[in-house]
Parts: sequence; C-alpha cells; structure tokens
Amino acid sequence: MTDLKDIIAGCISNNRVSQEKLYRQFYPGLHSLCRQFFYDEQDIVTALNNGMLNVYKNIGSYDAAKGEFFNWCYSIVRNAAITHLGTIKSLNTVQLDATFHYDYCENPLIEMESEDLFLYLDKLPPATRAVSSLYYREDFSIKEISQQLNISDGTVKWHLSECRNKLSKLLHT
Repeated sequence: MTDLKDIIAGCISNNRVSQEKLYRQFYPGLHSLCRQFFYDEQDIVTALNNGMLNVYKNIGSYDAAKGEFFNWCYSIVRNAAITHLGTIKSLNTVQLDATFHYDYCENPLIEMESEDLFLYLDKLPPATRAVSSLYYREDFSIKEISQQLNISDGTVKWHLSECRNKLSKLLHT
C-alpha cells in the first residue's frame, strides 16, 4: 500500500514516472470498464486516456477518508467514457417518445463471466451496448442514463428492451 501512496504523491508532483506507474497498475481494470461501452479499441483507449488525464489533473483532491483510490479513479474514468459516448453519432439514431412500453425483467448480464460478457456485448449495437452497460453493470437509473447521454427516457427503455431481446435470442440458441 505504501507503494501506491508513493505513486499518488509522485502524481501530485506531476512526476511522469509515477503517472506511468499508476496508468500501468490500473490499466487492466479501467480498460475492462471502458470496454463495456465501446467496440472499437480506439474509443476504449480514448475514454481511458481522457479519464486518466482527469485523474492526474484532480489527484490532489482525492480524499482517502471518502473511499478507495481505485474506486475514485474508476468513477472518473467511467464519467470520461460517458462523455466520450456523447461524441458518438450513433447513440442518437433511435428516438422514441416517453410512452414506449418497458417491461422490467431480470438482468441478462448478471450471471455472465467477464469474458463471456464481452462476447455478448460485442453482438449489440453500440448505443444499446452503452445503455445496457450503464444500467445493468453500473447501476445507473433510466433517468440518469437519459441525462448523461442526452437521450429520452423512452430511448433508454427501448435500448434496454433491445438488449434483453437480442441477448435472449443469443443465449437460447
């Protein structure tokens, strides 16, 4: 743990070696996080790098009393991924009104191992993948997703329904 404290102290001082150590140490977990939202490796790395830049800029405001450092980084990188999602045009291709009927059902992603999850997420359209990851994996509400991605609640519900329909077909074939 002392090593992480030393790395954090180095990052606060803008030490490039410490920044690289932090990046390499957290890369696997944060790459996996970004992979939930994007197919394209370039989008994954862009979101991850943007998030890590925000970590480096704000590392002085990290408060250990409020939680683990990795969780703090995770939240910042997740927010960067959400911001990057907003730059992708295909997210706004389906617009439905708020009267779309949404039937809640069990989380189709809950019992999948990480490797299996990515195999199935790769089968979903980009917008459906992003919405499903935020809802099922990150526990965002429909309202939070619609606000973060600047889409209607009805569109979020449609993507969730589309996810369940597509994954149901894939899982039962």
